[in-house]
Amino acid sequence: MELFEQFGIDLGYVVIGMAAVIIILFILLLITMIKDANTRKKYRIFMDGENGKNLEKAILDKFAAIDDLSEDTKNIHEQLENIDGRLIKAYQKVGLVKYDAFKEIGGKLSFVLVLLTAENDGFLINSMHSTHEGCYTYTKEIVNGEAFVILSEEEQQALEEAKTNSSPLFKKKI
Repeated sequence: MELFEQFGIDLGYVVIGMAAVIIILFILLLITMIKDANTRKKYRIFMDGENGKNLEKAILDKFAAIDDLSEDTKNIHEQLENIDGRLIKAYQKVGLVKYDAFKEIGGKLSFVLVLLTAENDGFLINSMHSTHEGCYTYTKEIVNGEAFVILSEEEQQALEEAKTNSSPLFKKKI
């Protein structure tokens, strides 16, 4: 008491202050107890079963499922690599030019068809139609986008069209 009198503090204010702190602490205790009860209720629902055995089994099942998915993903990746390896040799670029081989025939019945792989290897088919002499068809080999024989204007045009006509499915991976 002498200490309070020495500093000029009224004992009534100290008691009121202490009562206010006790009330605040009591309110905080009630809030904490309510939150704890809610958390315990959620925990009991979460751990429903035999001491969490069901939870443990569920977690182990999920890990097994993840392992299975990982293995499936690996298999799918290997299959895609295999398919990509096969498709690189498939004809995927096309060039087509229709033209009138002999000026006496209208309707552009002659054509040049070029088929190329992703590496620009392939062939061209030239079919020239004539009313007097029938239809002549021949092929020329294309390696790395180049022919080893002289190409006509229409053949060169079809080859350039095929080389620039790439499928979006076979773009290089980054």
